[in-house]
Amino acid sequence: MQTENLLVYAEQALDYGVMGLLILMSIVTLWLFIERMMFYKSIRLEDYEHRDTLEMDLTDNIGVISAIGSNAPYVGLLGTVIGIMLTFYTMGDAGAVDAKKIMIGLALALKATAMGLIVAMPAIVAYTMLLRKVEKILTVFDVSQDKKVK
Repeated sequence: MQTENLLVYAEQALDYGVMGLLILMSIVTLWLFIERMMFYKSIRLEDYEHRDTLEMDLTDNIGVISAIGSNAPYVGLLGTVIGIMLTFYTMGDAGAVDAKKIMIGLALALKATAMGLIVAMPAIVAYTMLLRKVEKILTVFDVSQDKKVK
């Protein structure tokens, strides 16, 4: 009885911990994407004398979006592995193999991987869009600097 309660708590911790972390990662990604796009719309190229200073300001926080996009699948995979371990432990503890319980446990464990992918794909798209926007702004800056020299 006590082992069953412990397993229930472990499954809940897995769900809330992994899923909560993935939801937090998606919120941070969205927040940083919106912040960066607002910054790009409000930027004044005249305020910058050096390209490197402009580039540093433009690329602030986009590394975080890249890190989230790269690591969200691993967080989901970790949740899946722990979920599978709990499923096998439950089956071993019961002493009987019930295919239905195994399939249900494995299906529920795989939701963490799916969630990790759902978080990662938009994060990578957002990162790519931001990089392209940075390239465009830097090109406009370079062109304006060339016009000043001539």
